[in-house]
Amino acid sequence: MNRCIFFLFFCQLTTGLLWAENRENEVSKDTIRLDEVVVTGSMPKVNLRNVPMSISVVSEERIEGRMQPSLLPLLTEEVPGLFIAQRGVMGYGVANGAAGGMSIRGIGGAPTVGVLVLIDGHPQYMGLMGHPLADSYQSMMTERVEVVRGPASMLYGSNAMGGVINIITKKQKTDGSHHSAQLSYGSYNTLSAEVSSGYRKKQFHANGNVGYNRSDGHRMEMDFEQFSGYLKTGYEFNTNWSSFVDLNLSKTVSSNPGPITNQMIDNDADVLRGMASVAIENEYDKTSGAVKFFYNFGSHEINDGIPVISSALPPVYRFRSNDQMFGFTMYESYSLFDGNKTTAGFDYQRYGGKAWNKFPDEANNVDLADVHLNNIAGYLNLQQNILQDRLTLNAGVRLDHHQKNGSEWIPQFGLSFTPTATTSVKAIASKGFRNPTIREMYMFPPQNADLKPERLMNYEISLLQAFPEKGISIGLNLFYINGDNMIRQPQPNVGKWENTGEVENKGFELSMNYRATDNLRFSANYSLLDMTYAIAGAPKHKFNLNGDYSIARWSLSTGLQYLGSLYTKVNPEPVAVNVLLWNVRINYNVTNGVSLFIRGENLLNQDYEINAGYPMPGATLFGGIRVHI
Repeated sequence: MNRCIFFLFFCQLTTGLLWAENRENEVSKDTIRLDEVVVTGSMPKVNLRNVPMSISVVSEERIEGRMQPSLLPLLTEEVPGLFIAQRGVMGYGVANGAAGGMSIRGIGGAPTVGVLVLIDGHPQYMGLMGHPLADSYQSMMTERVEVVRGPASMLYGSNAMGGVINIITKKQKTDGSHHSAQLSYGSYNTLSAEVSSGYRKKQFHANGNVGYNRSDGHRMEMDFEQFSGYLKTGYEFNTNWSSFVDLNLSKTVSSNPGPITNQMIDNDADVLRGMASVAIENEYDKTSGAVKFFYNFGSHEINDGIPVISSALPPVYRFRSNDQMFGFTMYESYSLFDGNKTTAGFDYQRYGGKAWNKFPDEANNVDLADVHLNNIAGYLNLQQNILQDRLTLNAGVRLDHHQKNGSEWIPQFGLSFTPTATTSVKAIASKGFRNPTIREMYMFPPQNADLKPERLMNYEISLLQAFPEKGISIGLNLFYINGDNMIRQPQPNVGKWENTGEVENKGFELSMNYRATDNLRFSANYSLLDMTYAIAGAPKHKFNLNGDYSIARWSLSTGLQYLGSLYTKVNPEPVAVNVLLWNVRINYNVTNGVSLFIRGENLLNQDYEINAGYPMPGATLFGGIRVHI
């Protein structure tokens, strides 16, 4: 049945492509841009063609068209090589049974300690646990997302071992104000409401949003509720100097029903997360840079719950933790001579917190950790254009010093060759590394204070090719990753963490965008990930096919996603799934500022799991309204 549906959709796509190719004269010429400016992967702004690593850019148009409060499902569809595990209709959760594990080319982990999430360059991981919280990243605050596929440790240090997801927030660009709101409701009593505003007067600008999300979930004891808010204000002193201050808060209450083989009750989490930062930036013709101070904090109240079939009493204690991370980053880029861009930077972080098991009388509280650690680093990156700017050489090195683990050198070498304005060939060799987290060293069995950093090497070559006259762009890259000191347990649930794990991943990623006319667009991407040492939550095959069509007041978006050989678990026996998912979104513009939409997901009603023991919901349907003023 799935193969038949896939074949029919493919036939429709092929017919559309043939029809659209006959209308080349209607193609929008400005949709294919190899000279798109990116920040992630270089710090100063550079053209995409001059960055040696593979970077995917997800635009504001694609984010708004997804009509979903969470940003992460869209990234899984749009970015080849990136996969983010889910477990339900809304809410990724925390602690045991949580989803939201992010991996790029099989590197990341669950929880995610090997992929670094940033908001405007501000690192997002928790001080004690060392991983980001997937429920914190909302769509309406986001202007675009840049994803580095492959190690970015030379610029960003630990946690960027697998890559970087940089969420770039909205900024009001013209004088006046702009307001928008979105409300949706659907399956399993799922409600999402969000209001966003932007304001600018001369040099001052501000953007903010507040949101509320809730769902009963598709299983008993899977409630989810979240309040979130974001505010960013900025001031441009002149054409060269600017600044901003931002604050982000989220309060999440969620329940975990446990795996279906061992269902739980009272397995609840109450999590408060916050971040704040202040930055001063400068940009001249031959130099640019920034200084950013940031502070992350969190409070977590988690009840481990009890099995439904157990006659045991619930544990008397409750897990509590508070964590913090303070730091600053500074960098300055100089053009020392023609074709040169030299960037020097310095980073400092102090992270940690306190975790304990709280008893009713508090006299017998058990401390699990009360630790803060310091990390400092400096780096230098050289970029040089030669051969009339057709060849760009890139070399960089970082010296990272960790209070517990000592110093680490992280080199990176790459080049980009642009024989024509529409062709770019790249190659890079880069080192990725990750310091062990406080959780791994000091909290919970199997903690081990003697753990060493994880290290790996990544080698890749890539091609970017555009055909502007046909409205087509193609990206292809091949990669090989090797590391031999990953943090693992020698046997499941036996012994301490040790640096005994190995990684050897290889494969390729292919992406294509085709704008047939101003109203019709197709995109597709495919990832092949061949893992010598398999891990859960990273599919061997990931294929996405999307089509967008608009006419008059209507717009239609549909997509197929195929996941092949996705391991839901690897121990004690590996279990892999294959699944084909079909999503549809329909939008109708009632007026210039009001639109109605319907969103359907898993319309083939597939029965599958991503997180072992957590069946995903079947076909779901959501409807809503969006208002722009």
